[in-house]
Amino acid sequence: MVPQVRRHPLAAQAAELLLARVRAGEWPLGHRLPGETTLAAQLGVGRSTLREAIRELAGKGVLDSRQGAGVFVTALDVTEEWDAVLRRAAIASVIEARIAIEAEAAALAATRRTPADLRTIRRALSARETRGEPVDEHVDADMAFHRAVIVAAHNDVLTQLFDTFLPRLRQAMIDMLKIRPVPSESEDHEAHIRLVDAIAHRNPTAAAEFSRAHLTALKAAFS
Repeated sequence: MVPQVRRHPLAAQAAELLLARVRAGEWPLGHRLPGETTLAAQLGVGRSTLREAIRELAGKGVLDSRQGAGVFVTALDVTEEWDAVLRRAAIASVIEARIAIEAEAAALAATRRTPADLRTIRRALSARETRGEPVDEHVDADMAFHRAVIVAAHNDVLTQLFDTFLPRLRQAMIDMLKIRPVPSESEDHEAHIRLVDAIAHRNPTAAAEFSRAHLTALKAAFS
């Protein structure tokens, strides 16, 4: 039985199902799709919804609607849009900059943190753990935690660098999580706990390593 659309938005769902059938080889390159009436019935949508789905895939280069001739397959998958490629590259660059700033700050924080700094870091860690959706609130809680670590380094230049960098960093992290969520939230939180423990035990080598490892893993998961 051909799968049908069950949830809104219907046009987006219909486009996904059509693309899945193209990817599966049901319609080879250059092949003409069945008529609107047939496809709409198969997907369980109206003809206007089907046309919108076809327009979406035509905009992505997968289908070509030729007046009087029908709809033809022009590609077997969606090519990643150039702006998405650039956005992903920008996010990777931001994470690399974070590694440069935050790994050093973590080492300094492990050496210089005060009891008050440690309390602030732990409060920020707790707040970060309880934040889920929406994405921007989670990112804000995460940024507050990492800023608390940097402040604990007691290096005004590093703090100023982070604060200047923060608007771009915040947007990059929001974009990243919208494109691809963190693979395991529990593992991600454990990585932050290890960092706090290293700072609490005044172990600068471990703090730097945990910070660098966490961010490197984040970059690798996203790439």
